[in-house]
Amino acid sequence: MAQASNRMLPIATIFLLCAWNLVSGQIRYSIPEELEHGAFVGNIGKDLNLAVEELSRRKFRMVSASSIQYVDVNRRSGVLFVNERIDREHLCGQSATCLLSLEAVVENPVEQYQVEIEIVDINDNSPIFPNSEIHLEIAESAVPGARFLLEHAHDLDGGNNSIRTYQLTPNEHFTLDVQSRGRRILPELVLENFLDREKQAKHRLLLTAFDGGSAERTGTAHITITIFDINDNAPVFRQSLYTVSLMENVPKGSLVIKLNATDLDEGPNGDVVYSFSSHNEESASKMFTINSTSGEIQVKGILDFEETSYYEIDVEAKDRSVPPLSAHCNVRVEIKDVNDNPPDLLLNSISQSISEDTPSGTLVALIGVTDRDSNKNGHTDCFISPNIPFDLKSAFINSYRLITNKVLDRESIPQYKITVKCTDRGSPSLSTNKTIVVQISDINDNAPRFTQPSYKIYVTENNAPGSSIGSVTAFDPDIGQNSQVTYRIVEKPLQQLPMSSYIYINPKNGTIFSKHPFDYEQFKSFQIHVQAQDAGLPSLSSTVAVNVIVLDQNDNRPVIISPGSKTHVNSSVLRSADPGYLVTKIIASDADSGQNGRLSYQIVQSNDPGLFTISRNSGEVRSVRRFKDTDAETQRLIVQVKDNGYPPLSTTATIILKIAAESTNTQPDVSEPRKDFQGSERLTFYIIITLGATSFVLLMVIIVLVVAVCPMGGSSAHGRGCSLSNCCCSRELEYQSSSVNLQNVPDSNLIPNFLEVHGNGSLSENYRCKIRSAPETAELAFTRFSPQMPRTIERNVMNISPQCGKLKGNWSEKPNEVSNFFTS
Repeated sequence: MAQASNRMLPIATIFLLCAWNLVSGQIRYSIPEELEHGAFVGNIGKDLNLAVEELSRRKFRMVSASSIQYVDVNRRSGVLFVNERIDREHLCGQSATCLLSLEAVVENPVEQYQVEIEIVDINDNSPIFPNSEIHLEIAESAVPGARFLLEHAHDLDGGNNSIRTYQLTPNEHFTLDVQSRGRRILPELVLENFLDREKQAKHRLLLTAFDGGSAERTGTAHITITIFDINDNAPVFRQSLYTVSLMENVPKGSLVIKLNATDLDEGPNGDVVYSFSSHNEESASKMFTINSTSGEIQVKGILDFEETSYYEIDVEAKDRSVPPLSAHCNVRVEIKDVNDNPPDLLLNSISQSISEDTPSGTLVALIGVTDRDSNKNGHTDCFISPNIPFDLKSAFINSYRLITNKVLDRESIPQYKITVKCTDRGSPSLSTNKTIVVQISDINDNAPRFTQPSYKIYVTENNAPGSSIGSVTAFDPDIGQNSQVTYRIVEKPLQQLPMSSYIYINPKNGTIFSKHPFDYEQFKSFQIHVQAQDAGLPSLSSTVAVNVIVLDQNDNRPVIISPGSKTHVNSSVLRSADPGYLVTKIIASDADSGQNGRLSYQIVQSNDPGLFTISRNSGEVRSVRRFKDTDAETQRLIVQVKDNGYPPLSTTATIILKIAAESTNTQPDVSEPRKDFQGSERLTFYIIITLGATSFVLLMVIIVLVVAVCPMGGSSAHGRGCSLSNCCCSRELEYQSSSVNLQNVPDSNLIPNFLEVHGNGSLSENYRCKIRSAPETAELAFTRFSPQMPRTIERNVMNISPQCGKLKGNWSEKPNEVSNFFTS
């Protein structure tokens, strides 16, 4: 009941000092042990100048290295209270000072405070003797002043509450001398007067131990003293105290010390036997053993500096007389620390996932480290893996904060495995590793990216409405909804109509569909812009240009331009005209382009099939021979104009010619026309040679300029070599078809030596193409036949790949004046 009453005294007046000071983030309280659950420790919220509403908002908490949460905090009031019963003797043993170290942590921003709670001892344990009965044997020859060491009592309390003194029941022969040896107070029985066994063979005394508590506690033991006769010399040690140092890692059986006690008696009275005295602590008996004959003390157990730094052994030396005489000495064994404990890491407040937009300096984890070794063996240094965007900052001694130090990017590294390594300063040093896995969560910081900087889509005119004409693809390196991409057409007028009236795109996969057929003659190409947008918040988008190139089909028949009507009458053809006389010329055009617009002429019906011939390419009708008198005066010719498409389309013209007789006033020289015709042939031959030489020289000049201007080995985005755009040409229109199909040509392997291209609109001149075959490509050399052609058209080269039936080339030309050519 005395103990209970002591605990119930007012804490504020007796035990609770509540003296704290806030120096560099450190708070200290003082409370007595054995307080009940909920007992007040201090108002830590007020001491830290934290408002009550901040405690919950900033996640105030107490962090302890111990597995038992002895104290906790009430976030609603800021009061620090006892959470578990604190037994000072269990927590700190008999240490002079008992401190409970904690950390108070708040976030937003992160702040840490060291909290130390001093546990004040109360007198809750009574002194206890190891044995309630103490037996002593004393020879009657003992002289006054002889001393006999008694078993001392043990008190679990420390400081003033531990053993203070001993008392002996009054008697005429013995007194009690209380001595201090280290932390222990030992009672010694002192003989005051000579003993007489014949008068009193046994003495019974009561030994009482007192502690120093304010409410004094006691313990008792009964002493029984037996008196023996003779043997008047006891063994004697050279020293009363021996000090020995041992490393904690010495093996079992190692020699600690060899004791030597001498006895002046002879025979059995002088034979000394060594033993540990009965009042040794149990831990000493477990760790050491003594040879009773030689006095050698050896290591019996495994020493551990972290459990006990020293042992005190009381050794008794007795002779073999009856009764024996004894002597006592104290052996102090000091244990030296070796580096046998690696650092111990404790991870608190670990953030398993952080966002990639987390600012630098964000707290990831709190790391505590302890080492049971002492001095430099227990001093630790911690560091983390190199080359990662994290830092390990020291907060207090053996306390670290893991924080970010750079901008994170989940798309580069989605996860970090951070290895924390702590190494002590022992020799050799010991270390401990622990790995923290931190996941990087995604934010929408990447716009969708198209797989190409721009797209080209080739679609044949007259395509079916609703058919797919191509697709675009974009990807987003983000994850989740941040990577979900949808597509849409950016509205832009095309021929005064919105783009959505021509094109539709599947918003999920980027497939582009046409809403109605395209007409090559209406527009040959157009550009649309597709936007890819992700589903993040806020969403991000990117746009790409898609060039839609309409390929020509043979859907237009040739149109007769000259003569204006389908019937032409030429009344000036003289019967005396020489062979080869130009009778008339058919001029036609085709709205299609390429092979679909390449026209050929032939006479399909004639009164006299052998009288007239027509140039297949130019449409010139000439006489084959001289007219005879038997030839009809009116000649009817039906000329067919046919394109080279597949299937070919054609139209016909009817020509009615009248052959007039010679005028009587004019006698034409029959040989003169032939001479003129032959001269014309020679002139044409010379012109062709001159044009060929001029074209060859011009081609060489162009090649030299191209090589000089364009980098060697460079390639444009539209074919091999230097494109016209790279050669600084002005007002040029570049045309390339990488998928012009010749499958509509009846026999794509049979490429004629000459091709003729007819203009339309304001450009109504003819072009003649000569094909020079090569092992892999065929070159089309275009020559301008009319001086009225635009000056920008000089010569164009087209490459033909016979293996795949595709035509590739550049066409430089005034826009809207010449149709593109060679489409599928």
